[in-house]
Amino acid sequence: MKIVKGQLVDIENQRIFSAEVHIENKKIVKIKESQHNEKQFLMPGFIDAHIHIESSMLVPSEFARVASIHGTVGTVSDPHEIANVLGINGVNFMIENGKKVPLKFHFGAPSCVPATTFETAGAIIDAEAIKELMQSPDIFYLAEMMNYPGVLYDDAEVLEKIKWAQHFKKPVDGHAPGLRGKDAEKYAKAGISTDHECFTYDEAKEKLDLGMKVIVREGSAAKNFEALIDLLPDHYQNMMFCSDDKHPDDLVLGHINQLCERAVAKGMDVFKVLQAACINPVKHYNLNIGLLKEGDAADFILVENLTNFKVLATYIDGEIVAENDESHIPSVEFKTPNNFNISEKSPENFKLEASTDLIRVIEALDGELISNEIEAKAILKNGSLSSNIDQDILKISVVNRYENKAPSIAFIKNFGLKKGAIASSVGHDSHNIIAVGTSDEEICNAVNLIIKNKGGICTVNNENKKSLPLPVAGIISDKDAWETGKLYQEIDKMAKELGSTLKAPFMTLSFMALLVIPDLKLSDKGLFSGKKFEFVNILK
Repeated sequence: MKIVKGQLVDIENQRIFSAEVHIENKKIVKIKESQHNEKQFLMPGFIDAHIHIESSMLVPSEFARVASIHGTVGTVSDPHEIANVLGINGVNFMIENGKKVPLKFHFGAPSCVPATTFETAGAIIDAEAIKELMQSPDIFYLAEMMNYPGVLYDDAEVLEKIKWAQHFKKPVDGHAPGLRGKDAEKYAKAGISTDHECFTYDEAKEKLDLGMKVIVREGSAAKNFEALIDLLPDHYQNMMFCSDDKHPDDLVLGHINQLCERAVAKGMDVFKVLQAACINPVKHYNLNIGLLKEGDAADFILVENLTNFKVLATYIDGEIVAENDESHIPSVEFKTPNNFNISEKSPENFKLEASTDLIRVIEALDGELISNEIEAKAILKNGSLSSNIDQDILKISVVNRYENKAPSIAFIKNFGLKKGAIASSVGHDSHNIIAVGTSDEEICNAVNLIIKNKGGICTVNNENKKSLPLPVAGIISDKDAWETGKLYQEIDKMAKELGSTLKAPFMTLSFMALLVIPDLKLSDKGLFSGKKFEFVNILK
């Protein structure tokens, strides 16, 4: 019998009392009110209600080692990224690797692989494959239905995927940025239960009124906490917190605990904040995570206070997995499956012939996944378009990593590079190589470094090169969070030294090929309007 003492935070009954928690065989067998003077607080652990583990550039077992330090006991994880590269084999890799550690991962069946027909992915997961996945006890939900046009226009394949989730009584996650009015109503009525893509208060309020759960997202690039958090006091029973995408250096600093600290600092009721952070995900997704009640799995955390939530210890199934900023979870061995099948490029591959310098340009927005379409001028030299560095109109390219095809080329504003180039094979959602640079030569050098490593991120400037290899599916490191985060910071720092003004240039870069987020994006097949949902010409 193990006994843990503290001030127990009973979130749902909104009370705090001195208690002894008795643990036996991984379960809480008794909670006894007492009169001890322990100052530490006992509370359910934090849960990330929507995250792509792959975006941390860590395998699940390494993610667990760092997230548990911050009081995270479980996640709702969409393996969509690795599925776009490796298909169901990628989903199974994540599940099996996650099982090797105590942290409780709950994976969904990726609903949009490929995300659209307007890009090249490494795999296809159709409705029949969704049926197969949904039968597995390791799959807890149908992951974000990004193809909201397919829902609105009654696409048979899309509706079949939703039907299988409903057949197996598993929730369906949403993804519909900016969807309002009758369209939002139809989307919700189709059985979509959540949305983590709301970027205005009014949009989130409307979706809450339609019966959807709103997940407040604060990741490395997309940050909607400030826009949405004021809804929490009145809607705390139908809201959750998530990261969506979080880079390793940010994860080392904190996780869902940071969002709770910020919400409480705004004067919000701590019980309502913790309801969203700890309770709602368990109930909505039917997670196998204990809620600090008799008979539950002994999953809980000890925190120093209820203001900054400094985590003293994290318990999962009654065992301490992290304590005083140190993980007790050991590293485990794993394979590095991949899908990289192209040869190196030449600068000539990145030339774009044109007769005019007036072009459509992607306007990247710092801290947002959405982008704008603007008009601007590139530099026209010898019949080819080049980056206009003075006006911050830089060439962007997406290179198919699954087969040797000509790169697609466009232009982008707000990356700010004055020299060199950056590139990444983390390019949502198909994870082709995406690069931005000041010249064809520099873009080519960056792309070839990614090809040589069979995946990764890099910054190059003449002979000066820094790279982080990502040998697992070309999107995940084989190192731990601390080593991966350190390398990432060095590459990020170099990109900023070359002029980038973006807070997270590589995270923003990774979303410039995400066609399902409006407006203008670039796939390996060409420039794409997310509003029109069709390809558009770069020339105006």
